[in-house]
Amino acid sequence: MQESNLGQFCPLDESKMSLSLALLPAFTNHIKAQFIDKTQCVAEAQERFLMRLLKAHQKTALGKELNLEAIRTVEQFRDRVPILSYEAYVPYVERIAAGEKAVLNPAPVNYINLTSGSTGNKKLVPVTQPFQASLRRADITSLGFLLEALQRQGLKFGKSMVTNSIQLQGMTSGGIEYGPVSVGSLRKGKFWFEHIFSLPYESLLILDTLARHYICLLFALSNANLRGMTANFPMLILRTCSYLEDYAEELINSLKTGTIPAWVEISPELRHILNRELSAHPQRAAQLQAILQTAGRLTPQLAWPNLSYICTARGGTSDFYFERFSDYFGDIPIFGGVYGTAEGTFGIFPDVNTDGSILALESSFFEFIPADQWDTEQPKTLLPQEVQVGERYRILVTSYSGFYRYDIGDVVEVTGFYNQTPMIVFRHRRGGLLSSTTEKTTEFHVTQVMKALQQEFDLQLEDFCITLSEQEFPSPYLVNIELAGDRTLSHPLAFLARFEYWMQEVNSPYGTVRQGQVPPPRLRVLAPGSFAIVRQRQINRGMFDSQLKIPHISEDRSFLSGLIVEQEIQLALDTPIDLSMLSSLS
Repeated sequence: MQESNLGQFCPLDESKMSLSLALLPAFTNHIKAQFIDKTQCVAEAQERFLMRLLKAHQKTALGKELNLEAIRTVEQFRDRVPILSYEAYVPYVERIAAGEKAVLNPAPVNYINLTSGSTGNKKLVPVTQPFQASLRRADITSLGFLLEALQRQGLKFGKSMVTNSIQLQGMTSGGIEYGPVSVGSLRKGKFWFEHIFSLPYESLLILDTLARHYICLLFALSNANLRGMTANFPMLILRTCSYLEDYAEELINSLKTGTIPAWVEISPELRHILNRELSAHPQRAAQLQAILQTAGRLTPQLAWPNLSYICTARGGTSDFYFERFSDYFGDIPIFGGVYGTAEGTFGIFPDVNTDGSILALESSFFEFIPADQWDTEQPKTLLPQEVQVGERYRILVTSYSGFYRYDIGDVVEVTGFYNQTPMIVFRHRRGGLLSSTTEKTTEFHVTQVMKALQQEFDLQLEDFCITLSEQEFPSPYLVNIELAGDRTLSHPLAFLARFEYWMQEVNSPYGTVRQGQVPPPRLRVLAPGSFAIVRQRQINRGMFDSQLKIPHISEDRSFLSGLIVEQEIQLALDTPIDLSMLSSLS
């Protein structure tokens, strides 16, 4: 699943650590210019990348098995190296975890990225210095595009806040640390961390989610000139906004006195370190208290009037959460950073407020599987210069991770070209489909529907998930929603009728099956706090706090079991709908 790579904000290796924020524009612009040059000759750039990678990896255990030494061209590579799923790499990764050298990578493995496991079992991806360097270059390029975009709008880049945990998941039997990709990025950028973020590095060592957010917000609030907020996913940005609102009074009091409340769950060691870092800011506290009394709430836009950018994942289901951003941020630009996963970086965002990212030519060798080949065991692939605008593809990646022609499971849409290089946007995961019969509804479909409904009904949802009834076959869609805050839904039947309308607009096969045997959908309004329960269930199952995301469709018919349903509405075939009322809502 796409996420915004936090590594972009600590991008420099040890040789560049003396670089100051003042010199960042010149440095990032140089790296960005080199990348832009390559976008004008995508075939040549990709071929050079692949040949260098194969030469470096030909003496590894897998490199010898695949006889990489004998491969001289892109076509030979595509003919001789099979497309492999993660399961094929498991024996090799297990050998690496046990401490064996040169299995997939010629360089030492210094970390293992662990995927979130949101769509299946967690996967292990070996990380080496060359792999990190290839990804870091994309991060620097991305930062260059952000600085350019902010300058165009008369905005400034500066210190940001982040709330990610940097706790390792563990260590393998071979002594290799492992955990989420963002943990590795932040830990390896420790020296640069406090030049970029407005909080002590130790803040992110706090285990308790509420306590970590409280401390991060406390230090960030002490800086009235904060410029940015960063999180992997938009939902996590909204969670931080909720903490700021809910604990505004306590945060202001802590800022005034320079003390951490006793109720905040922090280990004695960390509390001692953070208390030494924390100072009293009575004037800043008074300023925030006045804002709170006048506005009745504390939002990021009110707390930090010079806020210039939000960095978080774009594409996929992000649009649904962005509908609520204006309430907290107004029109502050949203930047996607880089589109990537634990397996690599796939896209670099060239501007703010855009979903399309430029294929990351310097990070991986890419191939694309067209839709008519998705059910083929060894499908025919297209190269970047061969894809078509408006078409969707499964993306294959060959990177310095040691995975070749690896199907990561992401379905992307080509939205255009940047010079000769395709621009892509993440749409959904392969297999991430909901079907009562044959309609194949995706997360992208239902996100578009809910975005339209929120606008049409002037409504804010906390979250939603579409499931299928457990008792019926074919099953009706269950439209499970939780209203945000104290919102109410005045016309639930009209809401459900318009759900039907928009579903048929964005996914015409749904309309076809509804004309047949599939029963009408049902709306279920869940009790406040329902999706907080769902998120906690995910954490209890081992998902990382910083990678939390709610699936907006689920074939697991018991996914929301045990939640309180406050209202359930059935859209019967003979239910009269007041069309004038629907028109007035449009």
